Amino acid sequence: MTALPVAACPTEAELEFDRQIDALVMTGLPDALELAEQCFRASIEPLRDLLPEVEPGTDGLPFVVVVPHLPVVPVLESVHTVGGPGFTTMDDEDLARFRPLPELEVPAAPYLLVDVDPGADTLNLPPAEVLPRLQSAGRSPLTIAEGLAVLVSDPGVLRARNCFSLLGSRAGDKRVPALWISSRRPRLGWCYQGAPHTWLGSASCAARLGA
Repeated sequence: MTALPVAACPTEAELEFDRQIDALVMTGLPDALELAEQCFRASIEPLRDLLPEVEPGTDGLPFVVVVPHLPVVPVLESVHTVGGPGFTTMDDEDLARFRPLPELEVPAAPYLLVDVDPGADTLNLPPAEVLPRLQSAGRSPLTIAEGLAVLVSDPGVLRARNCFSLLGSRAGDKRVPALWISSRRPRLGWCYQGAPHTWLGSASCAARLGA
């Protein structure tokens, strides 16, 4: 009598991967990108083969699924916390000025951010001072789309960890976009690159992995 194959239990990383995809779907991204939900999920599925190991109980962000070129305002508004939905006072024209730094080589298709750090050890340091530190440590600053991906994956991240700047997106001036809590709601705004804030760190990642 031939024994039936036993289905392998999903790993911690796979369970987290599926949870993050569900969270992205709940933002309305498939409709915004004019994709059927099935096609949206299929476009992200190849990243499953690139998942890093996730240790149970790990106090960190081993990976975050990112969809580039996402519509910033609708995705931000889809994130709800105790005080209400996320928001920004920046208009579309201003938001469009912030583009990923060319040297980051951000993938054009969905990808993984690996070893994401919101930057608790950079609180109260000017973003302009943090950037060279990140680069010398072999780490990369996050973009606006990546910051939103972190927020979607964990809507409570700004309270549970810390608020953070997104040094990977710049508008050609002295402003640095950032995510923080305002009136108990997630807010996307900007601060000057030379201004330190006790409540604001600078987020980074170890790598970007695309299929």
